[in-house]
Amino acid sequence: MIRTLFDRLRSRTAALAHDLLMVPVAWFAAYWLRFNLGTIPPEFLQGALAALPWVMLVQGCVYWLLGLYRGVWRFASLPDLVRITNAALAGTSLVMVTLFVFNRSPLIPRSVPVLFFGLQIVLLAGPRLFYRWLKDHRLNLRAGQRVLIVGADRAGEMLARDMLRDPLRAYFPAGFVDDKLRRQGSEVHGVPILGASADLPRLVKERDIDLILLAVPPAGAREMQRLVGLCEQAGKPFRTMPQLGNLMTGQVSISQLRPVSIEDLLGRDPITLDWEGIQAGLAGRQILVTGAGGSIGSELVRQIAAANPNHLILVDNGEFNLYQIELELRENHPGLSFSRYLLDVSDTAAIAALFQAERPQVVFHAAAYKHVPMLEDQLRAAVRNNVIGTSVVAQAACTWDCERFVLISTDKAVHPANVMGATKRAAEALCQAMNGKRRARGSGTRFITVRFGNVLGSAGSVVPLFARQIARGGPVTVTHPEIERFFMTIPEACQLIMQAAVIGDGGEVFVLDMGEPVKIGYLAEQMIRLSGREPGREIQIQYVGLRPGEKLYEELFYASEDLIATAHPKIRVAQGADASFADAAGGGGDWLADLRQACDDQTPEQLRALLRRLIPDWRDASAADSGLALGVPLVAATAPAAVTRASAEH
Repeated sequence: MIRTLFDRLRSRTAALAHDLLMVPVAWFAAYWLRFNLGTIPPEFLQGALAALPWVMLVQGCVYWLLGLYRGVWRFASLPDLVRITNAALAGTSLVMVTLFVFNRSPLIPRSVPVLFFGLQIVLLAGPRLFYRWLKDHRLNLRAGQRVLIVGADRAGEMLARDMLRDPLRAYFPAGFVDDKLRRQGSEVHGVPILGASADLPRLVKERDIDLILLAVPPAGAREMQRLVGLCEQAGKPFRTMPQLGNLMTGQVSISQLRPVSIEDLLGRDPITLDWEGIQAGLAGRQILVTGAGGSIGSELVRQIAAANPNHLILVDNGEFNLYQIELELRENHPGLSFSRYLLDVSDTAAIAALFQAERPQVVFHAAAYKHVPMLEDQLRAAVRNNVIGTSVVAQAACTWDCERFVLISTDKAVHPANVMGATKRAAEALCQAMNGKRRARGSGTRFITVRFGNVLGSAGSVVPLFARQIARGGPVTVTHPEIERFFMTIPEACQLIMQAAVIGDGGEVFVLDMGEPVKIGYLAEQMIRLSGREPGREIQIQYVGLRPGEKLYEELFYASEDLIATAHPKIRVAQGADASFADAAGGGGDWLADLRQACDDQTPEQLRALLRRLIPDWRDASAADSGLALGVPLVAATAPAAVTRASAEH
């Protein structure tokens, strides 16, 4: 610490000595310029010498008081120039006042103060800027990687500046490319803008580039796909920027660059939320999240925690998942009040006790089994968790007069072709029926359903599976060349869920705008390329056939449903669903009791019959295999062996 203090004092003393030395230089140079670079008349020279001690004393005090020695010469910039200008102006004015008071300044020509002011700026700012330039461009015998930066906007400028300041010179900015024509041919920090992004493959060869940096944080998925394609043509490694939020806070540096992810290629433009409305709907409330340790549930917990709830209640039947999200909340939100419960949502007594103790006001029901092929031979477990579990939590919400119950649904509930979709469709019907009862009473819990497609990187999704297969060297298994799915990121899905929860009046089925569907084969190809290898040559893609319960295409709404716009451009309401379908669930009654009894008795035929009665459009491909409902793993007996190794849920 003493050494640091000494170094700082030494640095400031040297800077002050330099500036004090520049004061007489500027003072006499002003006289010299006044007399046209000729001989200064003796009487004026004598007056300048007599005034010099006062000039140095005043200027030295002003320099110190106005903070000229707060800045570091190594990073001299515009704020330092402003401080120097202010100090020169204030000092010159004070010098003139002081000299006038003492001797009326008879031998100071009127142009001298102006010249003295300008010369101070040049003599004080010039060495600082030269020192910084020298440090930024000093010779270094260690050769760094030659970098081509895509994007000469603020992000690219910050990256180039960080590289030039790096004492190790691990990276050297050899040039920019930018699609704005007015920028091409100019320079940023002395680094030339060489052309447009389309020139990237050519420039990489001509300039002997080692690394490409994509400094375009606002770029959408299509633009990112185009840029990645150009980088792949160039045949060099490439990296991208961190999130735009870091850029806005000035935190972007070369150390934060990361590989381009599949989310960058499949993601969409950043969404804009009504955070004030979300805060008003969630802040200060008791909020329950079921499935809180899952992919969607855990992200909901993170984002709700930031909305300042009064108390957060976490429910999950997975011990490790619940432990992980609890640990994360304690680390990131130490002041947050929350509790956690390790229980099954179909446990009526446990759920009733929880609601009685915690009295939640808003419920986000994310607990569900969702793995399509597995649930095909686990019908009883799927019904208990996805249907009966929903009914238990929903009924408790009604009993304890919650404000809102938000069901997290899926595109697989539309024209379901598998057990997972059928059970989620039944859960939708249950919530719509219970909301109908609320409206008949004129009060009670508002039931809201949010339906969307796949989320990137969720547990059991194709992204982590493909990543593992690529790491092993392949092959990457895809079920069918034409299979496609809707995708969005987990944070985006959760943000839209929260938005829908706030704007819903009850009874709506909100459909999130998923953009265009993506072919799973394309997803596999891009992930292979992002790993630095060539699909079909270095890593094979193997098509293994559709698995039980899989469809080639998913749908987000029925043809009979009308999509109605909401206040949010990425959220629509599906209206016009068959009323008799919702009425079949009845919010309880004989149907639900029969379903419970069939689960308890483990009667697979009865379970399937009850579910088909509720979901008449369910295309039950396994109806003939009654043994499936008891959990007998018959996949290998009904599908080729390759299918059992196929990718996870598409």
